[in-house]
Amino acid sequence: MGSPPPAEAGASCSGTPPHCPSLSPPLPPPLPLSSPPLLSLSLTGAGQAGAAMAAAVIWILLLVGPLAGLGDTEAQQTTLQPLVGRVFVHTLDQETFPSLSEHVDVPPTVPITYHAHLQGHPDLPRWLRYTQRSPHHPGFLYGTPTPEDRGRQVIEVIAYNRDSFDTTWQRLVLLIGDPEGPLLPYQAEFLVRSHDVEEVLPSTPASRFLTALGGLWESGELQLLNVTSALDRGGRVPLPIEGRKEGVYIKVGSASPFSTCLKMVASPDSHARCAQGQPPLLSCYDTLAPHFRVDWCNVSLVDKSVPEPADDAPTPGDGILEHDPFFCPPTEATARDFVTDALVTLLVPLLVALLLTLLLAYIMCCRREGRLKRDLATSDIQMVHHCTIRGNTEELRQMASSREVPRPLSTLPMFNVRTGERLPPRVDSAQVPLILDQH
Repeated sequence: MGSPPPAEAGASCSGTPPHCPSLSPPLPPPLPLSSPPLLSLSLTGAGQAGAAMAAAVIWILLLVGPLAGLGDTEAQQTTLQPLVGRVFVHTLDQETFPSLSEHVDVPPTVPITYHAHLQGHPDLPRWLRYTQRSPHHPGFLYGTPTPEDRGRQVIEVIAYNRDSFDTTWQRLVLLIGDPEGPLLPYQAEFLVRSHDVEEVLPSTPASRFLTALGGLWESGELQLLNVTSALDRGGRVPLPIEGRKEGVYIKVGSASPFSTCLKMVASPDSHARCAQGQPPLLSCYDTLAPHFRVDWCNVSLVDKSVPEPADDAPTPGDGILEHDPFFCPPTEATARDFVTDALVTLLVPLLVALLLTLLLAYIMCCRREGRLKRDLATSDIQMVHHCTIRGNTEELRQMASSREVPRPLSTLPMFNVRTGERLPPRVDSAQVPLILDQH
């Protein structure tokens, strides 16, 4: 066996350093000797610079190859034809969506999520919604196009495999047109509290609802016009308790007039009973129960058989208001002098404060009785008693200040209580305050 070429020997890694993973893709076969001059020079170089350049070229070829293959893949295209004023439902699952892998079948238990948006825009058009309960459940694109949405719209859907992280995408071409057949001027909307929106979107529950509603409506073809989640109408998220649902609004249209039973449910008397917490008036048997629990207090009927009169377009005027006898603004504003008002506002409080000050000064200073009147009003015995006490107090104070009796030993700071020894202080400690900073 011959030795490997110099390029492979220089590009190989010894050990498993961080830049040489053990699970690296296989390297392509050695380049022939008839390679371009740059590659042949790098492959034949015996130095480290040539080996590094060869490894870089190989990795670039490995990375550019898969990316070039992605550009050649074409997304699957599906053409759908929604109708204006009719509900449109498209299911996203493994049956309607291409497999995430071309050669390996994806088992049905693999979690898959979807992301849909209008081509060239980050979000869906305003009439279209997307919902998916969990990655293990199918996704739904649903909505009702309006007359302004006629034409061609392209929706791009990307699917993500949450186990293998594979992705694939699909293009939905929506050709929105007008419906055929008679108009549906009689429309009724029901609030079904026993279902979520994704439970009504499949064809089987929707057909069951229309069949059950046929017992309450007169004979005629019923068609589903719109399906809206109660959360989109301001409803609250239910508690995580078994049997609690978000609720869904279902709008149904027909060419036949409303039945007497539906008219009675939507009558003002029924709304008054609902406001008091009582059940509404229902003169017929509820054929929707027990599969669909309808809130009969939230039933609305719309009759479009009689066209509404068109509002007259407003005529633009000249911008000047017409004469109004109840509004007569003054034409001129007379001049007014505010000096008098300012003086009254400032001087009146000052004068009142000055009068109160003079009155208080007169009461406190000019009406004092004096000592003479006090002494005349006091009896002689009381005056003699008071003077005697005051004189004796002064005499005792003078005697205490002039006495020369030595102080008790217990009050001297140099006296030892246990031994009775007395050290002669250098200064008279009796005259020294206890806190030297205070004199």
